[in-house]
Amino acid sequence: MNAVIAAVGIMLILSLCRVHVVVALIVGALAGGLLGGLGVEGSLAAFNKGLGGGATVALSYALLGAFAVAIAKSGLAHALADKALAMVGKQQVQGGGLLKWVLLTLLLAVAIASQNVLPIHIAFIPLLVPPLLYVLSTLQLDRRLIACVLTFGLVTPYMFLPVGFGGIFLNEILMASVANAGVDIRGLSVTEAMSIPALGMLFGLLVAVLFSYRKRRVYDLAKIEQVERVDVAYNPLSLLVAGVAIAAAFVVQLWLDSMIIGALSGFVIFSVSGVVRWKEADGLFTEGMKMMAMIGFIMIAAAGFAEVMKATGEVKTLVDGAAELVGQDKAVGALLMLLVGLLVTMGIGSSFSTIPIIAAIFVPLGVQLGFSPLSIVSIVGTAGALGDAGSPASDSTLGPTSGLNVDGQHNHIWDSVVPTFLHYNLPLLVFGWVAAMVL
Repeated sequence: MNAVIAAVGIMLILSLCRVHVVVALIVGALAGGLLGGLGVEGSLAAFNKGLGGGATVALSYALLGAFAVAIAKSGLAHALADKALAMVGKQQVQGGGLLKWVLLTLLLAVAIASQNVLPIHIAFIPLLVPPLLYVLSTLQLDRRLIACVLTFGLVTPYMFLPVGFGGIFLNEILMASVANAGVDIRGLSVTEAMSIPALGMLFGLLVAVLFSYRKRRVYDLAKIEQVERVDVAYNPLSLLVAGVAIAAAFVVQLWLDSMIIGALSGFVIFSVSGVVRWKEADGLFTEGMKMMAMIGFIMIAAAGFAEVMKATGEVKTLVDGAAELVGQDKAVGALLMLLVGLLVTMGIGSSFSTIPIIAAIFVPLGVQLGFSPLSIVSIVGTAGALGDAGSPASDSTLGPTSGLNVDGQHNHIWDSVVPTFLHYNLPLLVFGWVAAMVL
């Protein structure tokens, strides 16, 4: 059996059996390394080598956690809750009403903007979502729906709109990889190529919103109150400092391209202003880092897992094997290429890293099968995007979990990974295949 298929399969099965994701990643990586011929020592060496690749993001999230706790200390969470609950009467709050759609639209808009307008990616989630949890839970909104909304906003814009992160994915990675593999891309519209797959993502979002998670789900408000510190008194000064700190964190991140320095800047502003007292700063900092510890360790382990997969050389073998199975059947060829992309991205956890790996084989295969240049761009782009939603190791699922699980009431696998896999990867497979056949 191919080592990548085995490793990803073992990791997913263990995760679904509620084995901790970090343990599942380690076991899956070792199994894949052994099957790939690396041996125990070689597998551990590759895993250890890859750990550093996730350290930067993990530290970023730890600091964002500390920043989020400082925001809660300022009373911003309580102020947001009071404001939101005042928008509607008690009867409307219990039934959802207008506020439900306002909050869903807000989260969706910010998630989309984080990819294209203000490219801060997942940095906004630990800062925006925890303060809204009390209101979301009072409305009895299913957090699986929130995870689907956030993941849609994190994935669809970059795979469809060539601006911000979308400009990097579509122009610098996808189109460049297709061109390097020998296809003339002059005059091709990457937006047109990815429009049908993007409709698949939209279809999945509508199903999640209108059918799958429209029923109410009850959460323990007492646990949220402990995390959000709703008993903290707030005043105009503390709220002003919170606003300045958040703005400064985002500006610094965009300026220096560093979530670490951005979050640290925001925390320092809270400390200097007196909203967070110097004698409390150490405790709050530690509390925030603990809150994000699980996400950080998953990201570090995922980087090690990806390095083992690359070291085995079995990713290329998997792609080559799919090419051999295709024959001259365009329909089967398109489906197999999409499935291989799904497997590779589920393991690596990054669609941006998947494109260069699969393009070298899939582009010549697409030409051989008679696909048009536009279809080839669509196939490779969709194959790369598949698995970003629904992977336990992807920041598109880890990000939503980091904000929704601060009170321990949102399971990463069953409440983020499984819902996003079902609602986005399955439609993306269908719509991506249709795009390959009609473009």
